[in-house]
Amino acid sequence: MHNFRELKIWQEAMEITKLTYNLTKVFPSSEMYGLTSQMNRAAVSIPSNIAEGAGRNSNKDFTQFLNIAIGSCFELETQMILAFEFTYITKEDLEIFTLTINKLERMINSLISTLRKQLI
Repeated sequence: MHNFRELKIWQEAMEITKLTYNLTKVFPSSEMYGLTSQMNRAAVSIPSNIAEGAGRNSNKDFTQFLNIAIGSCFELETQMILAFEFTYITKEDLEIFTLTINKLERMINSLISTLRKQLI
């Protein structure tokens, strides 16, 4: 079992969640139950799955939750691109977000690789 609060990936995921909420709060009200809601749920899913996986008793289980978290990263990244295409966010916002989430994706993949090596 890992203390999720001490994991750098969880801390980074929390920052992405805050960034997402800050970006979506200016979306049109017509998106409240659409893209805004979907993006916020995907963002919350990332640190939540990292925390849940960290609380499991095996690296195999932790890896499975990390895979779900990275799937949520890709989902959120796609939705942010859509938000840019719909002109809800600026190109600069998208670039900053993309750099941040790509960094987290690499960190999660690295941890997955490390955990898989320990399973062998």
